Amino acid sequence: MTEPELVGQDGVGVPDALQRLWTPHRLAYVQGQDKPEGDEPEGCPFCRLLGLDDAEALILARGEHVWAVLNLYPYNPGHLMVLPYRHVADYPDLTPEETRELAEFTQHAMKVVRSVSGAHGFNIGMNQGVIAGAGIAAHLHQHLVPRWGGDANFMPVIGQTKVLPQLLGETRELLSTAWHRI
Repeated sequence: MTEPELVGQDGVGVPDALQRLWTPHRLAYVQGQDKPEGDEPEGCPFCRLLGLDDAEALILARGEHVWAVLNLYPYNPGHLMVLPYRHVADYPDLTPEETRELAEFTQHAMKVVRSVSGAHGFNIGMNQGVIAGAGIAAHLHQHLVPRWGGDANFMPVIGQTKVLPQLLGETRELLSTAWHRI
């Protein structure tokens, strides 16, 4: 095995043997680009997506009360969200119909992701409110993050970088096709 080439750069401290994988696209998320300024639907990026073409918006499926979309800043390949169409922030404010369809979409999404990628497990959850970690707190969204044994390797833990093996558009095409097949 050949040793990595060390490239010195003034002002960055002591050279080490770590390689750097730069992901400047993540800076938009960190800086809050496209995050709504208020709680109204007019500034909501999720509400805006509904007016776009499904492929452009990374929408996987649309139901009567809810819809599924890929996360633009995924933790793992296939990370998606299920959202109500209605611009509502708090889980208890969902109607019984929205709650039922959100659960059904989540179950179906699990089957779809397993069929496409063989996920070993899932993290499923909602961050309710900014203080709980919701990046877009004004529009409820439930995350479904596929997991595989050993997927939390050194890259995100030490390198603070996530390696994704596929472009989001390609992932969307696979999942959307499977969504309507399963």
